[in-house]
Amino acid sequence: MSRILVFNAGSSTIKLGEFEHGATGLKRLGRGVLDLRLAPLVLDFRDAAGQTRVPIAARPSDDLSEVIAELLVWLAGREAGGEIIACGHRIVHGGMAFDAPVVLDDIAIEKLDALAPLAPLHQPAGLRLVRAMRKARPGLPQIACFDTAFHRSHDPLVTRMAIPRALHDAGVRRYGFHGLSYQFIAEELQRTEPALAMQKIVVAHLGSGASLCALQNGISRDSSMGFSALDGIPMATRPGELDAGVLLYLMQQQGMDADEIQHWLYHDCGLKGVSGISADSRVLLQSDAPEAAQAIELFCFRIARGVAALANTLGGLDGLVFTAGIGEHQPPIRARVCQHLAWLGVDIDATANAENKRVLDSANSRVFVRMLPTDEERVIAEAVARLVH
Repeated sequence: MSRILVFNAGSSTIKLGEFEHGATGLKRLGRGVLDLRLAPLVLDFRDAAGQTRVPIAARPSDDLSEVIAELLVWLAGREAGGEIIACGHRIVHGGMAFDAPVVLDDIAIEKLDALAPLAPLHQPAGLRLVRAMRKARPGLPQIACFDTAFHRSHDPLVTRMAIPRALHDAGVRRYGFHGLSYQFIAEELQRTEPALAMQKIVVAHLGSGASLCALQNGISRDSSMGFSALDGIPMATRPGELDAGVLLYLMQQQGMDADEIQHWLYHDCGLKGVSGISADSRVLLQSDAPEAAQAIELFCFRIARGVAALANTLGGLDGLVFTAGIGEHQPPIRARVCQHLAWLGVDIDATANAENKRVLDSANSRVFVRMLPTDEERVIAEAVARLVH
């Protein structure tokens, strides 16, 4: 039996997927999360036997090499057995150079390093894991899968911002993100509801990072995110769409420099900024504070407005799909978004929504509504399996 590892790096967490790769395809063996903010470190790992908490003695260093080396020792000793034949990584930004998964070599890593300013929190975190794996397992094939690649099908008009042509040609354009999640949803619809999959659909990936994607014939036509992972709808701590004049005000009137503004944009806005209470929508939904209610209402209103904008790109709306942590598990958010979209014919069954059913639309809805769990790790593992054999 052969195994494939998948890493999904965040700025302070590492998500791990473990897959068996055999003649019958891929089988998930387990998944884990390592929160680098904790001391001591603990890997929360779940497999068929249940949940395991694995202490990690190594402390996080700049390159994470000791943490990854210890993690690999533990994985090697698991009863799952089998040789690790390759490792896949979620890399947020592929820029214009990468439109498909790629085997990572020195040249590819150098090109991806150069894109770090476009995704300052995510890109370095992903590449740090690549380097840690190179140090721990020299020669092990590593494959990068990109959140931007799925959106390379956008029409040139969609990718362009109203800026001088030279900047656009230099790469300042709308890219779109969360592409691995949207790819999974598009493929899942094609597997399970092929007739619906060909229609005009907006997918709402709602988590701590959140965005929308317009799908038609299973292909990405537009996205709420643009040049960076800051654009579009509000998120846990990011503002989403923001008048550029606000940044000028912060520089000229508040005296903030680029580093301070970057921190503000990524850590102090969104649900956290509006509520002043929490970045977690679950906490806000349970709060009686008017600021919490306003943050939730703004979140849902902006999502609905974004859906309507993408329906304009598509020339109509046949379907709406909710996915990711909030989209999969928080019925009040789904309900409020759909209420704002009633004018487009969206109507959901309250009982089905409360029970987190897959099919959410009511008999009166002119738009089909689904809740589909996403699986970015499987998309990466499938790409790795294709490239290593």
